[in-house]
Amino acid sequence: MKDNPSRPLYLVPYYIWIALFVIAPIALIFYFSFLDLTGAFTLENYQNFFSSVYLRMTLSSFWYAFLITVITILIAYPTAYWLTKTKHKQLWLLLIIIPSWINLLLKAYAFIGIFGLYGPANKLLQTLGAGPWQILFTDFSFIFVSVYIFIPFMVLPIFNSLDKINPALIDASRDLGASSFTTFRRVIFPMAINGVKSGVQAVFIPALSLFVITRLIAGNKVITLGTAIEQQFLVTQNWGMGSTIAVFLILFMIIIMMLTGQKEKGGAYNGKTK
Repeated sequence: MKDNPSRPLYLVPYYIWIALFVIAPIALIFYFSFLDLTGAFTLENYQNFFSSVYLRMTLSSFWYAFLITVITILIAYPTAYWLTKTKHKQLWLLLIIIPSWINLLLKAYAFIGIFGLYGPANKLLQTLGAGPWQILFTDFSFIFVSVYIFIPFMVLPIFNSLDKINPALIDASRDLGASSFTTFRRVIFPMAINGVKSGVQAVFIPALSLFVITRLIAGNKVITLGTAIEQQFLVTQNWGMGSTIAVFLILFMIIIMMLTGQKEKGGAYNGKTK
């Protein structure tokens, strides 16, 4: 079968889109990272990034992103596994995904009301005799809201991987005398690892650049790379330093995507027999 000679023409809009909205913005960020406040060429921005202040901020961003990702996995994995065993799994999956359709800002303001001093959370604590607590503007509230927001993005890829596992492989493992834990460790988890990797990409990378939640929920007590970029561009008007942080954020994203690269494995179940 011969290739369609006009096929490259179909790719022109794609290449134009990539050039205008992917390559060009990255190139501009890289260009501005070499400029100071006066617009002169400088390497001071990169030198400042490796100072103790920005290194602590970077480590803090990675720590919070790590915590959010781990907690999200611990909640999403059993949830996704339970969904594969339910009768109306697509309906339950839809109910989990629906909250992700709501605007992030609306969800943040909703949690401000829930975690406020006079919100439902503190009223419940008062009913239990624990008294009102300062839940809002804490690390707990930041991590809790972040996990809530990212759970659908972790559940979906893990569910898709678990749902494709051939049930015959699990039955064979049990027939050979493997315990439930051994079956999970040696059969289920390795075959669903691609779903976990996709979930890590969908959670860890955005968690590095959070800034809306840090502003509204954490009250600027949590500083991430995204918060620092926003501050440099909108507050201090130092586009050079903001672009420098963005350059390193892009590099971190590329490294994470390389580390969580997927490799297809056998054992998928397509529901058909030959």
